Amino acid sequence: MKWKQKRMSKQRLQGKVAIVTGGATGIGAEAVKIFVENGASVVIADIKDELGHKLATSIGLETVSYHHCDVRDEKQVEETVAFAVEKYGSIDILLSNAGIPGPLSSILEFDLKEFDNTVAVHVRGAAATIKHAARVMVARKTRGSIICTASVAGSFGGCAGHDYTASKHGLVGLVRSTCSELGAYGIRVNSISPFAVATPLTCGTFDMEPAEVEAAGHALANLHGITLKATHIAQAALFLASDDSAYISGHNMLVDGGFSVVNRGLPSIIQN
Repeated sequence: MKWKQKRMSKQRLQGKVAIVTGGATGIGAEAVKIFVENGASVVIADIKDELGHKLATSIGLETVSYHHCDVRDEKQVEETVAFAVEKYGSIDILLSNAGIPGPLSSILEFDLKEFDNTVAVHVRGAAATIKHAARVMVARKTRGSIICTASVAGSFGGCAGHDYTASKHGLVGLVRSTCSELGAYGIRVNSISPFAVATPLTCGTFDMEPAEVEAAGHALANLHGITLKATHIAQAALFLASDDSAYISGHNMLVDGGFSVVNRGLPSIIQN
């Protein structure tokens, strides 16, 4: 059965065109759905071809397309941006969401090749997508919105692997730096930093089932009575993509129920 677009009294992204990297699963897939619900046309950019095509088909190929894109390869990024422009005419929104878990290894046993790969996805990949999407926005004088999926691990240490933590800190820095340049063109650049969400990436990192991840999140959480879901992060992306956040730029939005404010004394998950 085809996924049906919801009727909304106000479609906050009506007529907009978005690219979502890492859009085949998890947070990215939820963002694709909610962007379409709000009137956007979306290009899913991912390396998970089967899942990406399946999601696009389930939503409707008139509004969603899939394009293979490994963000570590700048040529593939450039081709994906060109595909979006050819297919839909422009780019208004970029959600740079592609990510990998990185290893949970001690710094004493640090694998620098693994580190290079994590940085290549989270920082270099984001830089490439921002570069090529922003070129289109600047040329077409689009007052675009660029959003990067960071993490609470981009604000402090001890809650993820060293590779992941360092790369997410770098990603938040990239957001702040590119905001300072692209604001001159009316382009906003922001990031979203989630707490632990039971996505395939998180579950795979810790070798846990979704229910186990959610239970662990509840045990550590500050805000009780609600379970953090990928859709909550997608809602934050919708806010930053829409005109509701028209004067917000350079902001790292923590979607963590206060975790990063009150739990800085937690021990590191890396055990030597």
